[in-house]
Amino acid sequence: MLKQNEVFKNIAKEKLKNNKKVSAAWLQTGSNITAEILAKAEFDVLAIDMEHGPGNIMTLIQQLQAISKYEITPIVRVPWNDSVQIKKILDTGVHGVIIPYIGNKEEAEKAVKSCKYPLEGIRGIAPSPRAGGFGLNSANYLKRANDEILIFVQIESKEGVENIEEICSVKGIDGIFVGPMDLATSMGYFCNPQAEEVKEAVKKIEKVALENNKFLGTVAGDFEGAKKLYDKNYGMVIMMSDSTSLEKLAVETANKFKEKYNI
Repeated sequence: MLKQNEVFKNIAKEKLKNNKKVSAAWLQTGSNITAEILAKAEFDVLAIDMEHGPGNIMTLIQQLQAISKYEITPIVRVPWNDSVQIKKILDTGVHGVIIPYIGNKEEAEKAVKSCKYPLEGIRGIAPSPRAGGFGLNSANYLKRANDEILIFVQIESKEGVENIEEICSVKGIDGIFVGPMDLATSMGYFCNPQAEEVKEAVKKIEKVALENNKFLGTVAGDFEGAKKLYDKNYGMVIMMSDSTSLEKLAVETANKFKEKYNI
């Protein structure tokens, strides 16, 4: 939430517009505690996953409160390309969205309209939610939200790849977010983004997105994987999670103990 008299400015979006790379991590457990821990680590972006994560609007607000004192750009992967859900999520004060499973131009246009106030979109305007400081700072948010909200659409289907040129032509889309697992599965390669046909599809997405001046975003398992993507002109890579990264560390640590003491 903005401080009283603070003007809404999206730090991560500004960095991306200036061709700087931003670091990112998933918040997938719905926990305000892990949100605060990752915020303290000073990632540029924390992406709260409400598509696959267990959280709801109230847990989202609690996570935002936990990270509010840190210079973090909070974004949400929304559950679906649904105008009502997107409105409620943006009204909590998040600074951007990743909208999943965009397959064609019409869906991309709906996604943008859901994020923007009239006349550019259909988002309902109200000063009272948390985004507007519960009415105490609404003008500094409402007047700038259409420009400052960061909009990524997620391409994760064969249809999305086929229509990537038309999707990238939609005004208001800031970035293209590649969903490698769903993309691979939709192409007949179950959970195998390393299949050659899938890699070629991703190359097409990357090429068209960059040609249309869209930011590129995706996921990686760790920093080394993220570095390879940043070197390919990705602007935002989500390189760890408060769920899977903890699980990986836990398994590694427990296995070392078992190997050492022959348990």
